[in-house]
Amino acid sequence: MRFSLLAVAIAALLGIGAPSAEAANPLQGRGMWIWEVPYSSGGNVDAIISAAHQYGISTVYVKSSDGTSMWSQFNPSFVQALHGAGIHVCAWQYVYGDHPVTEAQLGAQAVHDGADCLMIDAEVEYQGKYAQAQTYMSTLRNLVGYSYPLALAGFPYVDYHPSFPYSVFLGRGGAQYNAPQMYWRDIGVSVDTVFAHTYLFNRPYARPIYPLGEVYDNPPPVQVKRFREISKAYGAPGVSWWDWQEAPLRAWRAISQPVGTIPSYAPVAGMATLGPGALGDLVVWAQEHLRSAGYKTLAIDGSFGPKTRWTVSNFQLEEKLPVTGIIDSTTWSALLRWPPAYVRWAKPTTRVSADLASAGLTPPPKSASLPMVRDEIAGAGGRGQSH
Repeated sequence: MRFSLLAVAIAALLGIGAPSAEAANPLQGRGMWIWEVPYSSGGNVDAIISAAHQYGISTVYVKSSDGTSMWSQFNPSFVQALHGAGIHVCAWQYVYGDHPVTEAQLGAQAVHDGADCLMIDAEVEYQGKYAQAQTYMSTLRNLVGYSYPLALAGFPYVDYHPSFPYSVFLGRGGAQYNAPQMYWRDIGVSVDTVFAHTYLFNRPYARPIYPLGEVYDNPPPVQVKRFREISKAYGAPGVSWWDWQEAPLRAWRAISQPVGTIPSYAPVAGMATLGPGALGDLVVWAQEHLRSAGYKTLAIDGSFGPKTRWTVSNFQLEEKLPVTGIIDSTTWSALLRWPPAYVRWAKPTTRVSADLASAGLTPPPKSASLPMVRDEIAGAGGRGQSH
């Protein structure tokens, strides 16, 4: 490994390599993702800078590692060249969860090399891995500090992935930002639908949403422009695009040409409703907040059973809300005023619950073993290399 963990930790404590609180958020504005530098503008740094300026790209997201392998394409000289041209450079890593400490160390290496932010591309491999996600996040935060900008770039449809640990990646000590991969053509829906679905199920995590749209697969320019228009209607502070090497010329033009507002367009408001029988990480998230609200004996298991419904009803009674036992948008808003309870997740184990409790650990939620409904962004790539 090319760096000293102690040096990085000291740098994090001193704020070295991390933007100050006053620095501009690199996720704001228009961004473009680079998977493989050699296939993006021919790998020529001057050509990359020229295209970024031509099409109004303020941030370039460059792959820095894949699993336990650091990619040489992300290096200080490359970062410095783009910085010298007034372009933010964020690193992104594809993570698997089999070696979370090493993955966190490689993320810290990218920060050490000058990244303005770090994007965490966690997908199917991280489903069910609550303890590993927690190890990854805690190690990464210890190395880069708790103010350094991190974003989860994962599945947009939370309800399709009941075992994915969103509540860890976006919870206490997790990423400050949420950049869901909203690839409408890959999912097979309209631009309007991908926004409505994504926002309903991601809003409960209470992280600013920075939509990640698609320019691969040659989308019609009218759809790209509508994505930009709707993102403005939803109040997104920044939009980025996947990805440089697959973007046709008409897509570059569509992401940069002026767009206005959509007359009489109303974004879908509110948050996804949870009720009896619901399973998944959103239930885990709700249970963590109920635990903080004073219901200390409530199990955090990802299953909306009778005890959870009874607890929700009591919470609603305390908050003077309609007592339904169902978590609607109003109940979510009241719940989110409480911080999520901290849970130390255990890996799947054969040890009895009493042994886990004595160690201060919680077994993985029941929902952690559930299969996904569908990998809605399976055609996007990003894992490994394309060539």
